[in-house]
Amino acid sequence: MKPQTLLDHLDQGRLWPAALSAQAGFGLDAAYVLSLAVRDLRIARGERPLGYKVGFTNRTIWARYNVFAPIWGTVWDTTLTNCEGEGQVSLARMCQPRLEPETVFGLKATPVANASLDGLFDAIGWVATGFEVVQSHLPDWKFLPADTVADGGLHAHLLVGPRVPLSRLAKNAGELDALLAHAGVTLLKNDEPVELGQGSNVLDSPLRALKHFVDTLRACPGAPDLRPGDVVTTGTWTDAWAVQPGQRWSARFTDPLPALTVDFIE
Repeated sequence: MKPQTLLDHLDQGRLWPAALSAQAGFGLDAAYVLSLAVRDLRIARGERPLGYKVGFTNRTIWARYNVFAPIWGTVWDTTLTNCEGEGQVSLARMCQPRLEPETVFGLKATPVANASLDGLFDAIGWVATGFEVVQSHLPDWKFLPADTVADGGLHAHLLVGPRVPLSRLAKNAGELDALLAHAGVTLLKNDEPVELGQGSNVLDSPLRALKHFVDTLRACPGAPDLRPGDVVTTGTWTDAWAVQPGQRWSARFTDPLPALTVDFIE
């Protein structure tokens, strides 16, 4: 499929006619080229990139989805909503949406070259809890890694909760790394618990997932670097759960991370 065709399917919430990975030679490199071409089309029509999503950082679900390494995609002004603890998201034109509780970083500076965890810490302005709504344009969420990249990193929407200044969480990278790794979350559907997760599921900690992403992004030909003000959501602490209009989902994170609730509408 051409970039415009991919964008049409995205806009209309329609399944793809076939997996792109079925084409001979279509691997991750080709998928990122295609994804960046779709990104250019979205910018040309007026959408603004606000950062990135990192997917498949949770090793506990790799075998379930047949993806064994992280991927990334763009977050847009049209796909990001901020809230103070409770938000509302429309599922209109989303394709097989699922929900993921995550940690979101807000950058105050572009990380230095070859940034260590300490270098990343210096670039972070705030941390938030978030819900990413992910989607797949292939039936039953059956795909290969290259399909997920071409599918915008499976990104549909990002709800960002209260922004906690970094200084309130940790004094240095080591403290932040440990805090997020040892933190837990209870995911609830209509006030009923459905799964427990923990920060260490995400490449050992969300801060380490951020480092992996920064290194990967900078190794991708043609990919724009991070900018001050960008957000990066670093992957789900649990499995991804199917969602429908009329449902209320909550994530209760351990202190000091704030809880987050989302109501889904048509």
